[in-house]
Amino acid sequence: MSLRVAWSLEPATLLLTLALAALYAIGWRRARGPREPHPPGIGRLLLFGAGLAAILGALISPLDTFGDQLMVFHMAQHMLLLDVAPILLILGLTKGVLRPVTRRLHAIERRAGYVAHPAFAVLLYVGMLWLWHIPALYDRAQGSAGVHVLEHACFVAAGALYWWHLLSPIRTRMRLGGLGPIVYMASTKLFVGLLGIVLAFAPRIIYPFYAHQPHYLGLTPLQDQSMAGLVMALEQSIVMGIALVVLFVQMLAESEREAQRAERFEVAEV
Repeated sequence: MSLRVAWSLEPATLLLTLALAALYAIGWRRARGPREPHPPGIGRLLLFGAGLAAILGALISPLDTFGDQLMVFHMAQHMLLLDVAPILLILGLTKGVLRPVTRRLHAIERRAGYVAHPAFAVLLYVGMLWLWHIPALYDRAQGSAGVHVLEHACFVAAGALYWWHLLSPIRTRMRLGGLGPIVYMASTKLFVGLLGIVLAFAPRIIYPFYAHQPHYLGLTPLQDQSMAGLVMALEQSIVMGIALVVLFVQMLAESEREAQRAERFEVAEV
């Protein structure tokens, strides 16, 4: 049976995305002023735009409708909101773009206490994924538009906080250093990957919502569930692998810069 194709043109989603685009455009243009020391390039603009496109692709494109028919597409939607969109949006930011709100962000961090700690971001990220994949909650989200919106909001918030600790362009008190980013990434992705493996190799249907769906694209509900689990596990592995390589290269570069600074200091003393 073929999939039903439809666009979910939710006004709230479109307006929020448009507002984010407008705010970023204002900040990006201001940061490229003649007195700005490090103006953001076109690449940053394209990254932020790609992040907004990922949000729209997850929430208003036919992918949203496909997710009501096959779990594998619903899983792809979740991965876009948790990882792809937050990564692209944060990579599109620079110190110059954030300069007007940097002090406010630091103030929020001081007042947030343990919520601003990287460990909390790990717990939130892993916890949100496991929580919303409890069968009763998962099926409730599929059967209620309001709960479904709450689910997506939780994923976006958890993903944004998680990736902020790794990719934030401004230095914070809780910034990860040394091997911290590697431990941060590995601990998270392993727990999430475990959830994907559970779904991929479960011997029976876990979610009643999909149990009686027609065989879209020739997939049985159990095959669909297995593919959804594999999508989660594979996506987490790919993202973790790429991120770990980038973090390792950055760590080596920082170590080299510190060695060069120490060498210059020793020469200056002589």
